[in-house]
Amino acid sequence: MYCDTSKLSIRQIDKPTAKKMVVKHHYSHLWTKCSVALGLFVDTGNQHAFFDEAEEKLIGVCIYGDPIGRLTGQSISDEIKRTEVLELTRLFIYDGYGSNIESWFISKSFNWLRKNKSEIKALISYASPVEGHVGTIYQATNWIYQGNNLRWNDGWIFKFEEDGRWMHGRTIFPYYGTNDPEKIREQVDKPFWIRKEQQKHRYIYILAGKKDKKKILSSMKHPILPYPKSSGIEESKIITMEPVL
Repeated sequence: MYCDTSKLSIRQIDKPTAKKMVVKHHYSHLWTKCSVALGLFVDTGNQHAFFDEAEEKLIGVCIYGDPIGRLTGQSISDEIKRTEVLELTRLFIYDGYGSNIESWFISKSFNWLRKNKSEIKALISYASPVEGHVGTIYQATNWIYQGNNLRWNDGWIFKFEEDGRWMHGRTIFPYYGTNDPEKIREQVDKPFWIRKEQQKHRYIYILAGKKDKKKILSSMKHPILPYPKSSGIEESKIITMEPVL
């Protein structure tokens, strides 16, 4: 079922509202750096209880923030300065509003940025194999894929139930005060599982106008690669960690 886009609109929202939705509903349950928070609203079809206007409901949020790396812009192209790139860090939409709603929201966010943040020439985002993501939504909205090189990060991901979900080391740190598997062994009374964390899939979107876009595309630091598919995700070896008795 496709969403009825005639009932949808987006606008900037305050950070506390965005943070509340992300922490409560996004799969990471973690807040992040935020320069721009955009809300997705749906017209409920009802009259507002207090104002002479249609009632709207906030059903999603899209967060853009300053990239962590100070050389992120240069890592795309020497044509892009540090202050001319933003990272899409969080996207959440409630279920039940149509199969194409995420791509519609992201596309509209591009338009908002071009109008309100005209200094931004490029966007960057990452899809995490840990969560089973290969960037389907980025592929649907025509981002440029630059690979993950099938190298492994130095960090570990963890699973504490055999049929449970894999979690980043930073996610479990608050519970154990560490993400060192050996130190966690000393704190648990049953086995857990670890494996090396695969690097994330990197996607780029060029927001710049036609002239600047041409310069950026001709000076890209990394090649444009074919989109990855779910079946192409390689996994590292799973290691069982026994508790220290």
